[in-house]
Amino acid sequence: MISMYAARIGVVALVTGLLASCVSQQPNPPGAARMSALPAASHPADNPASPAKLALGKQLFVDKRLSGSGQMACQGCHYRNLGWTDALVLSKRDDGKMNTRHTPSLYNVGYQSAWYWDGRSATLEAQVLAAWRNQIGADPEKVATALNAVPGYASQFNAVFGTGATPDAIVKALASYLRTLVSTDSAWDRYESGQRNAVSNDAIKGFALFNGKGRCSACHTPPYYGNSTFYNTGLEQGKATADPGRFNATKKPEDTGAFKTPSLRSVALSAPYFHDGSAATLEDAVRYMAGGGRPDPNKSPLLAPTGLTETEIMRVAAFLRSLTSEELWEAPALP
Repeated sequence: MISMYAARIGVVALVTGLLASCVSQQPNPPGAARMSALPAASHPADNPASPAKLALGKQLFVDKRLSGSGQMACQGCHYRNLGWTDALVLSKRDDGKMNTRHTPSLYNVGYQSAWYWDGRSATLEAQVLAAWRNQIGADPEKVATALNAVPGYASQFNAVFGTGATPDAIVKALASYLRTLVSTDSAWDRYESGQRNAVSNDAIKGFALFNGKGRCSACHTPPYYGNSTFYNTGLEQGKATADPGRFNATKKPEDTGAFKTPSLRSVALSAPYFHDGSAATLEDAVRYMAGGGRPDPNKSPLLAPTGLTETEIMRVAAFLRSLTSEELWEAPALP
């Protein structure tokens, strides 16, 4: 286990070094395009992006007419100022029923290879359709008919897809837009590009702890600071009704209680934390992970006590806050 971990850290260090060598060591000049350590998310061949499709998807994302009640948009659980989450431990669905897991961030969903906390959706489009039906209670055919009665939507769908609104076209427009929600231009990105005063000394020390003593980068690998792998961290241990997590999707006993590793980019915006919303603050989340989690027969061997002190936990949190995206977002006008 030690040798495997050392190898992974070596890869992380190599990747980080290569990234650092590939970026300018000069600060971005005023008015320069916003930078990101992440490449543009790729779009699948059966759903290529276009400016018109992205604009349509953005409108659909905030339009309450997509829901069963007409009162809840996709944005109802995902707000930019909250890191594309909702700041709730658990949120309500359109029908008033409570969700059983915390709303995940939509930041960087285009880089994932499995969606939902348990990874049960193999494509972003499948996840969008499921959330559209279940979270906001839509009848996709009825919604498509209603949108076709809106001249502004009918013309846009015809321009983008060559047809009126259909459930498939609505899903594809939404998924295309979600792939653009990339956490970019953070203070840490600017620091790595050469702006040495972009972050605090605590953040710099926190990054060293993140990659060293804290062992965080074993699962949260730069520059994405996450992956689409699943780990049991002991969070379900001791609950009266435990969430089976990844087991729901795979039916493999060893996946019981495992949940997807989220990207930590812009994580400071999206409290509370974990799939159950059990950590109220960023420091609480770091403290739990640094402490090795609760005992569980299926807990990942990668999770073990790190010995981080309270000062070091605060420094790791300072580094994580430096990953906060600073791009602007404005709600679109609706037809």
